[in-house]
Amino acid sequence: MVVRTILVVATLAAISLPAHAEDRSVLLSCKAMVERAEKDARSASEAELTRCRQIIREWALRDARTTVDEQGRPLR
Repeated sequence: MVVRTILVVATLAAISLPAHAEDRSVLLSCKAMVERAEKDARSASEAELTRCRQIIREWALRDARTTVDEQGRPLR
């Protein structure tokens, strides 16, 4: 039973590690990379573009749910 509990906790920890919020500078660099890729197809790998598009999507969803800006002032 103890081993099972340890395995469950270790699995949950491993799953949750990659799930961290990206810094806004990562968002800006990803936007720039996607723009460059639209102009020059060889500028970035498909894996990098896929990751950046996912980051941009996550930020769009996060911003849509947010009611305050980064300084805590209301958006609306």
